Amino acid sequence: MENYTLQQNINVIYVQADSFPAGIKAAFDKLIAVTGTAENRQLFGISFPDKSGQVIYRAAAAEKFSGEAAMLGCESFTIEKGTYSSVLIKDFMNNIPAIAKAFTELLTHPSLSPSGYCLEIYEGERDVRCMVPLIINNTL
Repeated sequence: MENYTLQQNINVIYVQADSFPAGIKAAFDKLIAVTGTAENRQLFGISFPDKSGQVIYRAAAAEKFSGEAAMLGCESFTIEKGTYSSVLIKDFMNNIPAIAKAFTELLTHPSLSPSGYCLEIYEGERDVRCMVPLIINNTL
């Protein structure tokens, strides 16, 4: 685990998966169909448990301009700037179980924000940075 700092808030457009983990690919497919190609647009995965403990997963893409989500008929979310604990997974498509393992480890961090979420930042087509916000964030 290593600390990773987001220097600014990131406004994203998202499509919520119908189920987790089975619905993740369909959510990303729908997101890309609505926003166009994924080229030149940062992709994210945002997940958190609901009141019953079920995982809610949102496939997300950075907004290109303020209000883009509303214009496209989608929901929006703001990824908060601040310090996150993170694990970088190289070539994640050849090791999908590493994502669950990374979050299991990250969620044991002693400074974990109680109001946080699990965040995936896709770095290119091969790598993913798994992150959880820490309570030391100025915004949390």
